[in-house]
Amino acid sequence: MQRKGLLIILSSPSGAGKSTLARRLMAWDPSLSFSVSATTRPPRPGEVDGREYYFRSREAFEAMVRSGEMLEHAEVFGNLYGSPRGPIEKAMQEGRDTLFDIDWQGGQQIKQAMEKDVVSIFILPPSMAELERRLRNRAQDSDEVIAGRMAKSMIEISHWSEYDYVLINDDLDRAEENLRTILRSERMRRFRQPGLTDFIRRLEKEFEAR
Repeated sequence: MQRKGLLIILSSPSGAGKSTLARRLMAWDPSLSFSVSATTRPPRPGEVDGREYYFRSREAFEAMVRSGEMLEHAEVFGNLYGSPRGPIEKAMQEGRDTLFDIDWQGGQQIKQAMEKDVVSIFILPPSMAELERRLRNRAQDSDEVIAGRMAKSMIEISHWSEYDYVLINDDLDRAEENLRTILRSERMRRFRQPGLTDFIRRLEKEFEAR
């Protein structure tokens, strides 16, 4: 039976394992795809329009916002970022699920726009000490940057209760299996299977014809 696609919001503080879990989910189910955001920042070398981002002028981006073509949007460091509605709705109609790697503010905008089609999941680290250890093990950031990420992480964590599910990533394999369980269950919810009504009617006709 054809079902409607889901919008799956994954959020977490930096270093909690969200990106790794998203990659594992997509390896488990290749039909899953990441939402491609639109942005007003210029493309970097090697980036392709429609693959990494939809690159738009500020005027074009703001026009999309005014016409309701963005599910969510925000300004970050002087550039606009957002999730175009068209490709997402097309995937939903084809029964394909879309992953969103966004913060709580973007998640709230999407839930307000598409509430019944959204499943939101927040990933927590097992401890703040472990979160800091993971950030330092990346060996990419200065102490100052890490301190800033840690401070921002508490802002993100303070919104945990706004999500449908909260997972503690203390074991990557277990967290992945929990994510799979959530998706299996949410995909089977009655209101997400529009073909059920016709299926029940066929059963009724079969019974009456006995």
